[in-house]
Amino acid sequence: MRFTDVLAIALGQIRANKLRSFFTLLGIIVSVAFLVAVVAIIQGMNAYVRENIAGAVVGANSFQVRRTPLQLAPVSDNEMDRIRRRPRISLRDAEAVTAALPEARAISIQSGWPTPQADVVWRDKTLGDVPIFGVTPSYQEVQDYRLAAGRPLTDMDIAQRQPVIVVGADIATKLFENVEAVGRDVRILGERLTIVGVIKPKGRVLGQSFDAFVLMPLPRFEMLYGRRSTTTISVKMNEAVDVAPAMARAEEAMRIAHGLRPGEDNDFSVETADALVNFWKTLTRVLFSVIPAVVAIGIVVGGIVIMNIMLMAVTERTREIGIRKAVGATRADISRQFFVETITLSSLGGALGVLGGWAFAALIAFASPLPARVSSWSVLAALALGGTVGIVFGVYPARRAALLDPITALRAE
Repeated sequence: MRFTDVLAIALGQIRANKLRSFFTLLGIIVSVAFLVAVVAIIQGMNAYVRENIAGAVVGANSFQVRRTPLQLAPVSDNEMDRIRRRPRISLRDAEAVTAALPEARAISIQSGWPTPQADVVWRDKTLGDVPIFGVTPSYQEVQDYRLAAGRPLTDMDIAQRQPVIVVGADIATKLFENVEAVGRDVRILGERLTIVGVIKPKGRVLGQSFDAFVLMPLPRFEMLYGRRSTTTISVKMNEAVDVAPAMARAEEAMRIAHGLRPGEDNDFSVETADALVNFWKTLTRVLFSVIPAVVAIGIVVGGIVIMNIMLMAVTERTREIGIRKAVGATRADISRQFFVETITLSSLGGALGVLGGWAFAALIAFASPLPARVSSWSVLAALALGGTVGIVFGVYPARRAALLDPITALRAE
C-alpha cells in the first residue's frame, strides 16, 4: 500500500470522527500551546527588560562607575561589609574618568542610593513620594532626556547652586494640569525651587512610571540632603561597540585614582545594565526549569489517551482489518496503517497547539506592553513533541492490529 493511500485513510478517519479526534488531542494541544505561549512571554519579558527597564536605569550605550554594584540578587553579610567599606565616589574620581575618556559623549555625576523621596508642593496641591535626584547637567544627555518645555540644567546652575529644578512629565501634568509648569515655584522640604524645564514623557514600564522625578543641581541637592553614601558616575559613549573598551579604561583610571596595587580587588564597580538583564534571566531560568515538567505531564497524559483511543479503534475496525488481510494486506500494511494514523493525529495536535500558543502570545502582546515573541525553537520543539507522542504511543495499537487473526476478524460484527 502506498504511503499516500495510508495517509488519505488516516485523514479520512480523523474527519469521520472530528469530535472524538479533538478531545483525544486536547491534552497535547493544551501542553504544546502552554509551551509555545510561556516561552514567547518569557522571551518577550527578557526583551522588555533589556530594551526598556535596563535602558531607563543606566541609559543606552552607557555604563556607570558605582560604589555599590548594580546587583539585585542577595549578597552575603561578608560581601555587604566589604561593599560598605568602599570609599565614596568623588569629584576627583569623575575627573579621572573624564581625563581617561576624552571621546565620551557625556560624563555625569549623580546622587546615588538611597534616592530620597519628598513631597512636591505647589499652592494647595501636593505630590507625595517623588524621587529627587541630584545631578550634573550631562546626566540629562546620558539618560537621553528631551525637553518638552523650558531649558535643561546648566553648568551655571551647578556653579551657583541655583534653586532650580527640571521635572518629569508626570509632575507637570499632575501638579499643574492646564497651567504652564515652567517658571512656577514649588516647595521641597520647605525650600522654594523654580521649575526651569519639563522633560518629555518616557512612559511606563510594567506599571512603573519613569516620568515622576525631580532633577536638581547636585550642589543644591547636597545642601538639602547632605552627601549620599553613594555617588555614581555615568558615562555615555557614541556607539555600543565603544562601551566595553571605555569601561576598561575607566576601570584603569579608577584604580590609579584609588591607589590600588596590582592584584588588589576593585573598591568600586564598573557596570552596564547587563546586571539587571542577567538578574532577570536568572529568574526566568527557574521558569524554564519548571516548563518541561508541566509539558511532560500533559504530553504523557495526552499520549495515553491517544493510545487508548487507537486501541478502541482497533476493536471497532476488527472486521475491516479482517477484510484487508483477506484481500492480501500483510501485517506490515496493517501496522503501518494504524501507526500512520496515530502519528498524523498527534502531529495535528502539535500543530493546533502551536497555533493556539501563537494566538495566546499575540493576545498578550496586544493587551499588555510585553512584546511576547514566539521562538522558532519552541515551535520546532512543539511539533517534534507531537510527532514523538505518535511514535511512542502508536506502536502498541499498531502491533495489536497487525497480529489480529484474519479468520477471527472476519467473524467480528
